[in-house]
Amino acid sequence: MKLTRLKAAAMAAGVATMMASTALAADVKATMIIYLDPSVQFFNPVVKGAQDAASQFGVDLDVQYANNDPVRQNDLIESATASGVDGIAVAISSSDAFDESICAATKAGIIVIGFNNDDLDGAKGNCRQAYVGMDEFASGYELGNRMIKEFGLKSGDVVFNPREIPEASFAVARGGGIEKAMTEAGIKVETVRAGLDPAEAQNIIAQFLIANPNVKALFGTGSVTSTVGAGAIKDAGVNIPFGGFDLAVEIVNAVESGAMFATMDQQPYLQGYYPIAQIALAKKYGLTPTDVDTGQGAFLDKSRISSVKPLIGSYR
Repeated sequence: MKLTRLKAAAMAAGVATMMASTALAADVKATMIIYLDPSVQFFNPVVKGAQDAASQFGVDLDVQYANNDPVRQNDLIESATASGVDGIAVAISSSDAFDESICAATKAGIIVIGFNNDDLDGAKGNCRQAYVGMDEFASGYELGNRMIKEFGLKSGDVVFNPREIPEASFAVARGGGIEKAMTEAGIKVETVRAGLDPAEAQNIIAQFLIANPNVKALFGTGSVTSTVGAGAIKDAGVNIPFGGFDLAVEIVNAVESGAMFATMDQQPYLQGYYPIAQIALAKKYGLTPTDVDTGQGAFLDKSRISSVKPLIGSYR
């Protein structure tokens, strides 16, 4: 069942008010597993949201990082299962690597909520009981179509879509949405692996743009490529439109200055808050976890971006 962002916010606020006006004693145990490492700033508001929910709903929360290592991530899922936690919130960054360990957790009676990344087949492809995050494919498709309309991209044009981790589910889905929009318009999409190191990614993007002067637009797929894209365009000495995903101070500044057309915000704070809140509500009251689309109406261009700057800055 899909839960709109507004309804989800009202539900959480109402339950929180009924339960207590102050933090509750921790009587639920949960583990949150993030597939990257702590240096990736995107997940700062995710963790903040999870911590706020844990305090509000009485959850003993343990946050773990898999450092982009699927073996480690499976080990973390299995360790949490063996320790008897009540719930696991996990970023499902692969459509097959974590199927067995997540199914084993749910069979053991543990509540498993996917967040940020989901199996490309959704609930049909994984035993997780709900997903909290953006509709990645739809967001990529929307961004692609808006760029086509805004900048007059046309059949025969070439655009560039570098991807931090091309095989990750978010990159496959977002990139797939962009490619669908481009293919429908007869536009070719070029892509490379950019990696997670910002300096290296910026150099890779700039060098590609220098070597391919026919590129008509740039698309960031994740927080790294979207953060460094404007700098790469400047380094390459070209003038092409640029759109991407996620929020960081650099991304907000780029949109405000006009160096970036727009970004798709998936509201990471909610991706941390709702999984932990739902684990607590399921454990304490038997409420069924529900999907929450945190990316609804998340297209942020120059007319809308200023309002998010104070929120992003508070997590830095």
